[in-house]
Amino acid sequence: MASLRGIQQPDLSKKLYKLIKAENHAIAAYETAGREQASIASQLSDWGEATNDDAVSEISDKLGVLLAEIAEQEDTFAQNLEDSRGVLKQIRNTESSVQPSRDHKAKISDEIQKLKYKEPSSTKIVQLEQELVRAEAQSLVAEAQLTNITRQKFKEAYDLHLAAVIERAEKQASLARHARSLVNLLDDTPIVPGDAHRPFQEAEAAREILNRAEDDLRRWEPRLDPIRSSAGAIGSGGMPSTLSTAGGSVASEPDVHPALRRESPVRSQAGGEVVQQPPYPVHENTEGEVHARRANVETTAGYQ
Repeated sequence: MASLRGIQQPDLSKKLYKLIKAENHAIAAYETAGREQASIASQLSDWGEATNDDAVSEISDKLGVLLAEIAEQEDTFAQNLEDSRGVLKQIRNTESSVQPSRDHKAKISDEIQKLKYKEPSSTKIVQLEQELVRAEAQSLVAEAQLTNITRQKFKEAYDLHLAAVIERAEKQASLARHARSLVNLLDDTPIVPGDAHRPFQEAEAAREILNRAEDDLRRWEPRLDPIRSSAGAIGSGGMPSTLSTAGGSVASEPDVHPALRRESPVRSQAGGEVVQQPPYPVHENTEGEVHARRANVETTAGYQ
């Protein structure tokens, strides 16, 4: 079923669909790794108790606690990656909504070319060119909306992703350092047959190491260079809430074509406000090209 859904994806969103699907597999692997590591930590504790060696039993038990905490970070990491993946889905959904509009524009262009070849004098050519001009004008807005949302959500997604990598790495490194200190308490001085190791006297030190590890984990705070964002200025439909006009005055956000109002609300983490997920299509025509085509159509219409 997953393969079928992949095939059915619009061309524009196929690559991101594959990336999101691969990320899902990676998240599942991290979750599995966390469960396996937690199981190993428990087995280590059981084995240490079965050795009948007080020192090994004490150290393995507390080491198992630290290893289980390291495993817990894998699960937290997987949850944070899922949050990042959810943001990427917003870009994918936007890309998917763009495709129908692009297909519609391509269809109109094809019809115009066919008519020009078969019936050069057909009055329908003018009508189709006028329809194409409207579609291209709408696509200028859609282009900006798609670009704005893509950039905003791309930064937001990898802000979450990379912050999660740093958190996991720093917490696991801290726990591993304490675990090494714990292992260092075990006296491995060789003995000769008939002798016995002196009684384990580092129980208090072992408990102190666990306490320090817990305190360090509790006090941990991210120390990150912030990912700067200006996305708070984006209004509904993925467009800036205010636009500067040629004379320097400020105009309100342009009306969004009804076909572009199908977006669903998305929570913006950066500004804490709700912005609308963008609409759809975009072609690579510049504004000048659209004006030129409009003028051409109007002139042609006047001659009919």
